[in-house]
This record gives sequence, C-alpha cells and structure tokens, in this order.
Amino acid sequence: MRIAVFGLTISSSWGNGHATLWRGLCKALARCGHRVVFFEHDQPYYAHARDWREVPGGELILYDSWESVAARAERELRDSDAAIVTSYCPDALQARDAIARAAHPVAIFYDLDTPVTLERMRCGEQVPYIDGSGLSAFDLVLSYTGGAALEDLRALGAHRVRALFGHVDPELHHPVESEPLYLADLNWLGTYARERQAQLEELFIEPARRCPQRKFLLGGAQYPQDFPWTSNVYFVRHVAPERHAAFFSSSRLTLNVTREAMARMGWCPSGRLFEAAACGAAIVSDEWSGLSDFYEPGSEILLANSADDVVAALQTDDATLQRIGRAARERTLAEHTSMHRARLLVSYIEEAATAQPPMMVAPRGHDLRI
Repeated sequence: MRIAVFGLTISSSWGNGHATLWRGLCKALARCGHRVVFFEHDQPYYAHARDWREVPGGELILYDSWESVAARAERELRDSDAAIVTSYCPDALQARDAIARAAHPVAIFYDLDTPVTLERMRCGEQVPYIDGSGLSAFDLVLSYTGGAALEDLRALGAHRVRALFGHVDPELHHPVESEPLYLADLNWLGTYARERQAQLEELFIEPARRCPQRKFLLGGAQYPQDFPWTSNVYFVRHVAPERHAAFFSSSRLTLNVTREAMARMGWCPSGRLFEAAACGAAIVSDEWSGLSDFYEPGSEILLANSADDVVAALQTDDATLQRIGRAARERTLAEHTSMHRARLLVSYIEEAATAQPPMMVAPRGHDLRI
C-alpha cells in the first residue's frame, strides 16, 4: 500500500506523544512492504527539537503552509491507497477536503487523543480538527482509546470505528544497563498536563514526601515553575526517545499516570506504558477500566489508587519487582509491538476498502455539542 499521513509531528518527540508512535508504526509498515508519506506542518517549537528526519521506506514532507504544499498533497493522494488525518494536525480540515476531492484513497481519521477530543466537545469547546460535519467524510475512524469512546465517535457521524491502541518498537525499547543519571526508586516520564496533575501529585509527589530517604526522578517537558518539587524529586528535561530505555531500566519502579479524561473513559494505554513494559520495568499504574485487558494486575503490573499504594509498591522486594517486569515485557512482545498495530492497521484499511459504501449518517451534534 501507499499511505499518505497528515499528522501533528513525526520529526520531533518534544512535548508530544504522537511522534514516537508514528515512528514505530511507519518502521513496521515499511518492513511489511508499505510506503508512508508523512506531511508535517513545520512548527518552530518542533523544528528546534527535531530528532528524526526520515521515514523508513517512505518520505517526510515538511511544509510552511497548506498553500505551499496543497499541489504536492493532491498529487500524492492520486497515487495513495489510503490517507490518514490525525488529531491535532494543524491542517486537518484542508487535508480532509483534499482527500475527498481525490476520491480514490480510503479516507481515515485517526484520533490519537480521543478522550481529550470528546471531553472538549462535550464542554462546548472548539476542536480545530473536527468541524460541524463531524466525521462523516471518512470511510474509517481509528481511536487511540477503546471502550465507550468508540460509540461517542459514531455519534459524530463516523461510519466505521476501530480501536488502534498505542504500541512500542522493541528494537528501541528493551532492557539495558542502568545509568547513574537515571538511577531512582520511582520514576515518571511524561509531558506536563494539567489534566493529570492531581493524580501525579497523589501518586508521585506525596509518596516522595512520605519517603524522603528514596530518590524520585521525573522526566519530561513543559513543567511550570510552580510545580510542587520536593528535595528528593529530581528532574531531567526532555528525555529523547533513544534514552527512554536507559531511563526505564535504571529505576526500581516506574509510575504510569493517565490524564483524567482518558482514565475516566478507560481502555486508554499510553505509549509510555508499553515502552516501560518492553524495557522490563516494574510498573505501578493508576487504575482504569480495561487496564486488565492489556496487563494482568498483580503479576504483570501493580495498581495504585492512592499514595499508600505507591508507598507499599516501593516496599516490594527486588525479586518480586523483577519478576513483574519480566512478565510485562513478555506480554508486550506477544501483543503490543508496533508490528502488531501495523498489521492491524492494514487489515482495517483492507476491510474499509472492500466494504460497501456506507449510507451518509448525519452527526448527532447535540450529543457532544459540536
């Protein structure tokens, strides 16, 4: 297949979770013989932290404005079997319209932020990558989140909805020797998000206050100056993807914290969760519906609803933590790699391509206040 993607970014992993996922997916698709051409609006904040410049077996097209790349996009779409527009793509609506004019490719919308998208729409906020026509222009809608999110996307006029969860590239994320910079009792890796701040304070900051003799390490970007640091919480700014394996392999325990909207909706495993598991890290995670579909609580992952649970996890002996980490890695390699998701994506595209054209379904805008 030849697949055109109009996304947020693949070239920079700074401050977003999209890039790493697309890199793994494109690499796996290339190994299966498919070609991906990725269109990315060249934003200054990503250009200053660019850490990836080539799509394996495909092409990365950086552009300054939609007008400057519209003709190239139209030429590419004429030869494409499928075209994907993602959430937070700056030119999502223009790309959608170009795909509709091309007529030939299977038109796909991939929401990599489904719970955030739906929560904003319920609150009456504008979502710049979905307008009043909802998702009716697409043959297939993919969701990073499963569960009830799939029905909510249908309420936006989606004809065919499928879950395409996060994943991990095991060639990049695997157990490595620990590094002094990343040594810790508990670590957390993620961009700052107001929606998960309360959980982060309960499951990371509060345990740090209660365990002053232990070291806590936080890695990420965009943390505000008034973040509630403690004397035993250390900070590493923007851990690049090639350093994630060392980060996860250097701590006794890794924390997984989910954004509020995602946790409330459930079935929302993050890419970081799979990365840590692939590195053999023992993970303690906040609890949400569907988590047990991905990892078995108690044997492959530990659950925490309060600071007390995290403190108890920190007191677990090393042998038990190592056993849990190994089990999580085995489960990840068996079910959650980028190759698993690439093959699933191809099957979804083939299904959509051979299906009868769907009847036009008007979005039920009143349900989600679009």
